[in-house]
Amino acid sequence: MNSLRWLKVILYSLLIVYAIITFLPFAWALSASFKPLNEIIAGGLNFIPHHFTWANYRNIFIESPLFGRWFLNSVFVAVCATALNLIFNSMAGYALARIQFPGNPLLFGIILAVLMIPGQVTLIPGYLILKSLGWLNTYQGLIVPNAVNATFIFMMRQFFMNFPKELEEAAALDGLSRWETFLQVVLPLAKPALAAQTIFIFMGSWNNFLMPLMILSDPEMFTLPLGLNAFKGQYISYWNYIMAASMVFTLPALGIYAFFNRYFISGVTFTGTKG
Repeated sequence: MNSLRWLKVILYSLLIVYAIITFLPFAWALSASFKPLNEIIAGGLNFIPHHFTWANYRNIFIESPLFGRWFLNSVFVAVCATALNLIFNSMAGYALARIQFPGNPLLFGIILAVLMIPGQVTLIPGYLILKSLGWLNTYQGLIVPNAVNATFIFMMRQFFMNFPKELEEAAALDGLSRWETFLQVVLPLAKPALAAQTIFIFMGSWNNFLMPLMILSDPEMFTLPLGLNAFKGQYISYWNYIMAASMVFTLPALGIYAFFNRYFISGVTFTGTKG
């Protein structure tokens, strides 16, 4: 017992040290968002600003006319992509798990094969397809290619493979159709899986930099990750504005995680091994 207690002490000490090391950059960025530029470029790791100011936040919202537009663009794209993924990934996962149709194993194999392809490989083909459709510099060009995700189709399939069939059979006896069973019985009980999916997809879409960089050229269409580059010039970078904008950029992701946190642990462990 004594050795087990010391093992726990060592383990928790390592976790605390790791947590502190992980938190320090965020703490410095938060502190820097309240500092004037000359204090930041002067160097040093002081976490308490010598000259505390709200001017950085005031400037990015008032003197940067496109910052609000970038924020709304990011919210719109992330919310739409998340909603479409929740709908399509869940429907696809349920169909693969419960409906025996011709080509089901083949389609599932194709989805598994897609998981093995790095996203960088599809960048140029994706760009050419969007160009041929006339979707460059558009919202649909940002949203539609990210409307489904093979990873979460697989995860939802694994969840539905372990879903109790007795509930669906009881719903069928009550006269519910397959579609009604899916909407009224299955989805309400899949909240942990949907919550975990929401967190990962929203954060992935919210932090996405490469796709907006590839297809957007109009500054009014920029999302926040791309718009932050506007504060970096050839000869000077306004790190005070960048840090303030980064803090604003972080808040929605933190809010989504905090809201769905009670489902997070159960949601990330819902995948099974059946089928």
